[in-house]
Amino acid sequence: MKKASSLRLALGKRVVIADGAMGTMIQSANPSLDDFQGLEGCNEVLNITRPELIADIHRQYFSAGVDAVETNTFGANLANLGEYDIPERIYELAEAGARIARGVADEFTISSGEPKWVLGSLGPGTKLPTLGHTTYEDLRAAYQEASRGLIDGGSDALLIETTQDLLQAKAAVNGARAAVDNCDKDILIIAQVTVLIGGCCGTTPEHLAAVVRKVHGTALKERAFTDEAGASSLYQFVPFRQQNTYLAIGERTNANGSRAFRDALLSEDWQKCVDIAKDQVREGAHMLDLSVDYVGRDGVKDMRELASRFATATTLPIVLDSTEPAVIKAGLESLGGRCVINSVNYEDGDGPDSRFARIMPIAREHGAALIALTIDEEGQARTAEWKLRVARRLIKDLNEKWGIKTCDIIIDCLTFPIATGQEETRKDGLETINAIAQLKKEFPQVQTTLGISNVSFGLNPAARIVLNSVFLAEAVKAGLDSAIVHPSKISPIARIPEEQREVALDLIYDRRKFEGDDCVYDPLSKLLELFAGVEVTSTRQSRAAELAALPIEKRLVRRIIDGEKAGLEVDLDQARLGGLTPLAIINDYLLEGMKEVGELFGRGEMQLPFVLQSAEVMKSAVALLEPHMEKSDASDRGSILLATVKGDVHDIGKNLVDIILTNNGYRVVNIGIKQTINQIIDAAQESSVDVIGMSGLLVKSTVIMKENLEELRSRGLAEKWPVILGGAALTRSFVEKDLAEEFPGTVRYARDAFEGLALMDTMMGVKKGVAGVSLPPLKERRTRVTSIDAPLTTDTTRSDVASDNQVPKVPFFGSRVVKGIALADYSSMLDERALYVGQWGLKSERGKYEEMVENQGRPRLRSLLNEAVSQGWINAAVVYGYF
Repeated sequence: MKKASSLRLALGKRVVIADGAMGTMIQSANPSLDDFQGLEGCNEVLNITRPELIADIHRQYFSAGVDAVETNTFGANLANLGEYDIPERIYELAEAGARIARGVADEFTISSGEPKWVLGSLGPGTKLPTLGHTTYEDLRAAYQEASRGLIDGGSDALLIETTQDLLQAKAAVNGARAAVDNCDKDILIIAQVTVLIGGCCGTTPEHLAAVVRKVHGTALKERAFTDEAGASSLYQFVPFRQQNTYLAIGERTNANGSRAFRDALLSEDWQKCVDIAKDQVREGAHMLDLSVDYVGRDGVKDMRELASRFATATTLPIVLDSTEPAVIKAGLESLGGRCVINSVNYEDGDGPDSRFARIMPIAREHGAALIALTIDEEGQARTAEWKLRVARRLIKDLNEKWGIKTCDIIIDCLTFPIATGQEETRKDGLETINAIAQLKKEFPQVQTTLGISNVSFGLNPAARIVLNSVFLAEAVKAGLDSAIVHPSKISPIARIPEEQREVALDLIYDRRKFEGDDCVYDPLSKLLELFAGVEVTSTRQSRAAELAALPIEKRLVRRIIDGEKAGLEVDLDQARLGGLTPLAIINDYLLEGMKEVGELFGRGEMQLPFVLQSAEVMKSAVALLEPHMEKSDASDRGSILLATVKGDVHDIGKNLVDIILTNNGYRVVNIGIKQTINQIIDAAQESSVDVIGMSGLLVKSTVIMKENLEELRSRGLAEKWPVILGGAALTRSFVEKDLAEEFPGTVRYARDAFEGLALMDTMMGVKKGVAGVSLPPLKERRTRVTSIDAPLTTDTTRSDVASDNQVPKVPFFGSRVVKGIALADYSSMLDERALYVGQWGLKSERGKYEEMVENQGRPRLRSLLNEAVSQGWINAAVVYGYF
């Protein structure tokens, strides 16, 4: 056991203060291109070429009183160094950065008599594995290499910061763990932030000195913590125990349980597979069971293909259903969040070569929960006693050998068909129910699940719905927490006719009646009689019928909003045959659907993956309509050049703008990242675009954009192209006040992709001379001066108050009114607790205030703020003056 480090002990007692910005300080030193070895913007190279500069920055922060500094290694990762073609230098630059910080920290430890620490910075890079930019395994290996360098250089902790993809974060944590496991020191792994206080982009030693004066030595407060077992996707956490219902695990994305999914898998119709998953989301599933195991197929390849699609196409956590470790591993390496593994068991024992022993290290690395089947070396447990014996063994092994908490173990007591007519299967349902009840008494924290549909195997679809629904209700009464089901095929008990319900119960509990050796009442025979010839309409058919019942115009709008591609071509043909021109279909209906998507996105009611799905349907619709357009109709609505400015490698937001504009009929010339103004101008002229769009995430990118506008002006090109600027570091007031005042052409700020779309619509309308179309006014702050007359006489009577104090010079006399203040500039000052609890009366359970805020308060507030802006409800102004 490693001895606890001084940093770990300090974090357990008090607030630890870390440093501020590194990039800001480096920029203020203005290093030369030679300092960067020709790799402009690669700050980590300065660890080799200018170690004294980096050391001086650390000294300034320690002199300000901080406890710890971060190494200059934020970009020492696979993606960032790969942009400069030097990924092989990860270890070298990480070790050098840590060594510099360690030397300065040791200096101040000696001089101050207090320990000073080094935090090894592990930044996110620019490649998101969830979107397929890179792989989990490559990232994990690179993070392990960087962590090894940071540890060898003397870091006390590894700080994983600014993560934007859960799968990337998982790769970083596991890479760091692998490096720490090979070290004999107690190295902390911190996924930002624990009880560290420090500064972010732009903060300086002066700022941190003020922070130190304010919070140095502050003790930690007690924190209420609820450890709730569950799984998560990129978008949401789902607890294993649902209030007033069971956890529904959708069963249809299973190659061995769904013919439709199997056929789609075998034909590699991945979109069809995704559509089946989305059907289950609509039908109320809480998680999705994904199984690709099929004879003759490459399970690893299929799992990667589908898990990566499910990661962004659905919002639900995934249950990875396979007994093959390699297939499970492929799924876990494609999914952020927390998955469930289905399953482990003792079919081939628990020795070192067993599937059980091979799956468990993978499960531990990824933090997965586990479904454990009551199967041992003798076979599938059929009686309640047998099921309990295996379950006890599973829980004991998972707890003691693998460190899995009981609440993360999901025991499947197994379901067997009870409608075969064979005597030995008659009580299988009852045995399972009894096993669940007893298991929950012995292990209240353990979770339970069942594959419900097995119980009705062999019956017709209508009978299966009834038997599955009744059996599920009885299992839930016994303590069942979750079930692998087809949610739309489960009916509420109250909706099942009493006769059908009673017969199903009689079958489950084997309530046959005998007169002597003769069976005079067999519930199985009665059930078959009740459902002879009864059919069920599928959910997909019902939904398709509902869509088909809409007028064609509303149907097209609905397809865009729902991201529903199936049947699109038929609907477009019907619309054209009904007299609508392709251009009218696009402008009046398809774009209307995209407008609604944009509004939903703006209100926080539609998440990004579903926006992209709608955009894909829009793209497909336009492609289908293009051959039928007249030449004038098929011309571009307009064109825009998109570029991330020089020195900035962030392009996720820019690429979303590309998708949205392209699928709304605009021609987009996307020239990528790190583009100089010369490259932007050359590409704009070569491609004859109508508008230029520039983006950037870094604070320094705002300076580059200002310089780019100055260059356009100096070349006499300011009025040739309207310019749209966007990116996280920009504000509306900076663009539309500071920059617009100095730029003679048109420049506007776009907060997101949909505001960019609206600006493109307006700019092209202005260019084409569309009546009544004009650009929105600049959001500048206008001032009005109110002067006052100076007094005609002066009172010369003097008091004994000192009169030699220097009087500050005032900029003006009188009052001024500042108008046009953006709502975003002051909405953050709202007392949210007073609003949510005091005014709106929102309530939460003890310890769940933040959950209430995220799920109810902030979405409602965000919607109101957006509506206030769009409707112009608030016209804020400030009056101030000197008298």
